[in-house]
Amino acid sequence: MSGAKEKKRAKKMRNQPASVTLPAEPGPFPGGGSRACPTPGDVLSEHQYQQQKFLNQSSGPSYRKDQYFPKGQNRGERGRGRGGWQGGRQSISEEMPRYITVSAFAQARAAEMRAMLKAVSQKSSNSMVFQTLPRHMRRRAMSHNIKRLPRRLQEIAKKEAEKAVHQKKEQSKTKCRKARRRHINLVAEFNRRQRKNIWLETHIWHAKRFHMVKKWGYCLGNTPTEKCYRACYRAMTKHCLLQDLSYYCCLELTGKENELLKQLARMCSIDTGLTFGEAGCLSGRFEGSVNLYRADRYPEDMLGPVTFIWKPRDGSENRQLWIWMHPALKQDILGELKAIFQCSEPEETYIPEPATTSVQEEKQMDIVLSVGKKRKKEDKEGEKAVPVKKIIGDGTRDPFQSYTWISQTTGGVISDRSMEILRYRLIGPLSHSVLTETLKAASLQTEMADSEAGLNNWWVESCKDPEKVSLHQCQSAIFELLEGLSSPSQLPPGAILGLTVGDPRVNMPKKKTKAMPDFEKYRDNDKVRQLYLEGVPVECAHSFIWDQDICKNVTENKISEQDLNHMRAQLLVPGSQLDLGPCESKIPILLVQQPGKMAGEDRPGWGSGWDIYLPKGWGMAFWIPFVYRGVRVGGLQEALKHSEYQRTPHTPNDFPDCQAGMQFAKELETNLLEKFKRRPPAKRPNYVKLGTLSPFIIPWGQLTKNWEEKMKASGEFVHPSSPHPEHCTIKGHSFYDPKAENMKEASPETGEVEETMEITSSEGALETEDVPGTQDVAERDETMARRDFIVLRSEKVLMQLSAWCYPTAGKDRRIRLVSRLGQKEMTENVFLPILMSYPRALVWVNLSLLRKGNPELHAMICIPTEDDLLHLSKDKLFCGPQEPKHHDIFKHKVQKLKEEKKKKDNIKALEGDPPSVPEEETAERHDDLILGLWSDALPDVTSHCSRTLLGYVTRGDFSLAAGCGEALGFVSVTGLVYMLHNQPADKKGLVLLRTPASLQYRFARLTIEV
Repeated sequence: MSGAKEKKRAKKMRNQPASVTLPAEPGPFPGGGSRACPTPGDVLSEHQYQQQKFLNQSSGPSYRKDQYFPKGQNRGERGRGRGGWQGGRQSISEEMPRYITVSAFAQARAAEMRAMLKAVSQKSSNSMVFQTLPRHMRRRAMSHNIKRLPRRLQEIAKKEAEKAVHQKKEQSKTKCRKARRRHINLVAEFNRRQRKNIWLETHIWHAKRFHMVKKWGYCLGNTPTEKCYRACYRAMTKHCLLQDLSYYCCLELTGKENELLKQLARMCSIDTGLTFGEAGCLSGRFEGSVNLYRADRYPEDMLGPVTFIWKPRDGSENRQLWIWMHPALKQDILGELKAIFQCSEPEETYIPEPATTSVQEEKQMDIVLSVGKKRKKEDKEGEKAVPVKKIIGDGTRDPFQSYTWISQTTGGVISDRSMEILRYRLIGPLSHSVLTETLKAASLQTEMADSEAGLNNWWVESCKDPEKVSLHQCQSAIFELLEGLSSPSQLPPGAILGLTVGDPRVNMPKKKTKAMPDFEKYRDNDKVRQLYLEGVPVECAHSFIWDQDICKNVTENKISEQDLNHMRAQLLVPGSQLDLGPCESKIPILLVQQPGKMAGEDRPGWGSGWDIYLPKGWGMAFWIPFVYRGVRVGGLQEALKHSEYQRTPHTPNDFPDCQAGMQFAKELETNLLEKFKRRPPAKRPNYVKLGTLSPFIIPWGQLTKNWEEKMKASGEFVHPSSPHPEHCTIKGHSFYDPKAENMKEASPETGEVEETMEITSSEGALETEDVPGTQDVAERDETMARRDFIVLRSEKVLMQLSAWCYPTAGKDRRIRLVSRLGQKEMTENVFLPILMSYPRALVWVNLSLLRKGNPELHAMICIPTEDDLLHLSKDKLFCGPQEPKHHDIFKHKVQKLKEEKKKKDNIKALEGDPPSVPEEETAERHDDLILGLWSDALPDVTSHCSRTLLGYVTRGDFSLAAGCGEALGFVSVTGLVYMLHNQPADKKGLVLLRTPASLQYRFARLTIEV
């Protein structure tokens, strides 16, 4: 028999049941047999006996015979005990047993027969019974007529048919498209899909044109599906970009002015800029912005940035204040406000009312839902139907929870008005032209028609008051003057204009047009010049949108699109202007100017525009007319680029010291790590060899801690270990100058790495107990959770650092700038108090590359050496040095772990046993050991590479505004002062940038814009 046949036979006989064995006790019979019946445990299977007989009789190479026996047995040791075979060839008569156990033999045969019947009756595929027949016997009717099958297969076919009926789901009778697209069914389906993630009023419009993402409890448009990166930049620069910011949360505070200011002053500091008590903002004339902290905890425990608007004084004792914030910050800020005002939870839970667009639509939404039956509309005289209510909420709280909290001590009230007020943002120099063409001031109305029961009754009452009529006329005049401005940045920052406008759907153009200003009309107008100088008067900041009853009336009495189209169809001249007369809705709005780029010297006012606040229910009524004026619509990514070109921090990405920023960093790390693991090791960078310790999350606490320890190690002066400035002590007045590491760097001329950089030995790198600046793996998350660092936001200190970053450049430019700003020269007596007050602080910086290069996320900001600066002075085209390759100290561990895992898998496959608990724990313990990532405790991040680490980049890309690569990020204040102190006067502010997946450093200019 050939080797292939032997293997085939062995494979067939492998799983046969045990039945008969040779006798184990010696006897007088040949081969050691005995008349006594062997025990069932000593009985060998018949196939094993035939297999052994075959092996003894066959001749051939030894490896073919040995493959059927365990290792360590030779031909003379194949028997069990003394009664086994005695080596050599035996005759068939000598090997045949004389007696067998009948019960054991019968059990073995029964098992074989059961296995055979199971194999015959069990289908080996997913085919139906009629598909198992030969092709010439198949008939089409067999699939639905069982009697067409042969009689022997009809019973099986009946079972299959019964099984299919039970598995078949009960389908709804309203599955056709016509039924699904009915308005009532659409509303019910949309409400079901909004239970987890709230939709904005413009969601349907965005969903057809944008990539949608689910963030912060909302479903938001991320970026348009069309290619529009440069088009959106051109719109922000030359025309107008529109964004829907209705997902921002609004908290309304009502109470006495002194009590509100007293408590709110605990959450902010005048050191960071304006507060809630600034005179211009307190009057209601301007919008303010402030960074909030936990009560009496400045500069620690950052909550996040907010904007606020005070309602203008109207003679009442109580004042109203709106605080607008990002939804990621809402829970922390709301909890702190409730704590400082000592608010109690109301006993009754507020259930939000349905946000319907019209009374007619609300009547149509009453339906009866019955399981398995068609949906029927309710008859006028029938029973009460179950109304389909629109689920509203702001995504960060349950819509059935309370929305108003009352202070027991001061009597103040905190109300959550999120999603009650809509907010759109127009960005660009012609945003005011879009506003003036789209919106028209409401006409005066002193009488109500009989048909309008509650429509515009509040407006009729207002028009009867001469003072309010005069105010409306003044607001309308100023609104028309906006068309004479060349840019919204010409107005004072944060100017507020209240207005009441008519329905913008009435004066929509027939097709899309581009709104352009008419400068000739207002060239020599003195009122426009007065508007430049004085801004909007304080009395014109009043708006009826502050009154919740009026907003509710406006929302409920909105004319539906169906009625409006019906009126258009009845016009004598199709396409002419529709005049609704007294039936036209009047909508109170609030216009707030956005100043754009205010810091820095280049592009002042870039990105300026207007924010428009509307009552809910009117979102699409204003959105479509704006789109028809030629605006470009942007999403979350366009908002990110807008703040990037303004060089301002974006919420929550660029706030690492607040809870929302830390949560964002963790989510980003998870996404980047999953993306990294999806690639094979050969197709992803080895960050250990590249010298990148933490490519997916930035260890801010480790960075500031290492810089503090670096200064302590010199023994010259000491910083405290905590960010509290009140415990700082100084021992000396000079900086620690670290010794140069013993390493060979890349050749600047060739760019080739001459020698691989060795960090430490494998043993020394892994023993982290005695190395300063390291931390245990378990403490890495705790370090991120503990906010043991702060972000410097003191305007006085920022202006001082900003002046020090400018180089002399041979023309005394920095000295003139310092004298102009009233700042002091960089001496030890000046910068040591800063380090004493902020030992573990980060500062927001802007970086602009000198030559080619494109900075990326989490790029490293490093300090150039003297040789780097000298080489740059000699060669202006010098791009930058290269980082020597590092040694991967974890590669051997990963390979060893991989081999051990492979061996265990092979053993488990042979034995068939499930893995034990200790093995599973071992596998979980080594999950963090990934090839290419630093899997142990982080060493000193500042001195890990050949260039001293200063900070990290949080956002970076090629800037269309600057025409070069630009980056934004944070650096250590201690490291920045150390670098500026040691750099030559004409090279101050020069740093090196290196992306995480590259060895190439690039020169960049560091600036701090205030």
